Amino acid sequence: MISILMMILNKKYWENRYQNEDIAWDTGSITQPLKEYIDQISNKNLKILIPGAGNGHEFDYLVQQGFSNVWVIDIADSPIQKLQSKYPQFIDRIQLGDFFDHAFQYDIIIEQTFFCALDPEIRKTYVSKMYSLLFPNGKIVGLLFDFPLSQEGPPFGGSKAEYLSLFSEKFTIKKLEKAYNSIKPRAGRELFFIFEKK
Repeated sequence: MISILMMILNKKYWENRYQNEDIAWDTGSITQPLKEYIDQISNKNLKILIPGAGNGHEFDYLVQQGFSNVWVIDIADSPIQKLQSKYPQFIDRIQLGDFFDHAFQYDIIIEQTFFCALDPEIRKTYVSKMYSLLFPNGKIVGLLFDFPLSQEGPPFGGSKAEYLSLFSEKFTIKKLEKAYNSIKPRAGRELFFIFEKK
């Protein structure tokens, strides 16, 4: 059964947010925790997905660093059109669509304010979908919010205990700890994580 929240947080909702520039989650550039993680990856051929990519700051950075196999998907037209105009050479990898309908596989999936934008009712579905989109021993890497879950959102919060419970069945928890290098508005409210597919 589709929840009321899922019906509200649809393609039209997100497109309106971009049209009205109501995108407070957009930091204008890649955030430091993800930049530092990417900087230590030596294999530039890894296949990487950024779901809910928005304006694509992580995509920008990965391309600038010479990564050759990066994909993005978002449900909103505006940011995807901007990215496709900016990177016509990667137009086939900049996809308009629903993450939950996506079917390729990846070495790394980058999580940056996507999980927290989804209806909390579908978090188990998110975990299963992530599992299916990763190659064996593939990883989800990124940031999850660490503040109490409430009906107010997006963003929707969560806790370390909840994330351990959600992900542990299908993923080995390589890292789940307070981010020491969050941007100021998120300081103390983010967990940096690396989860490896079992």
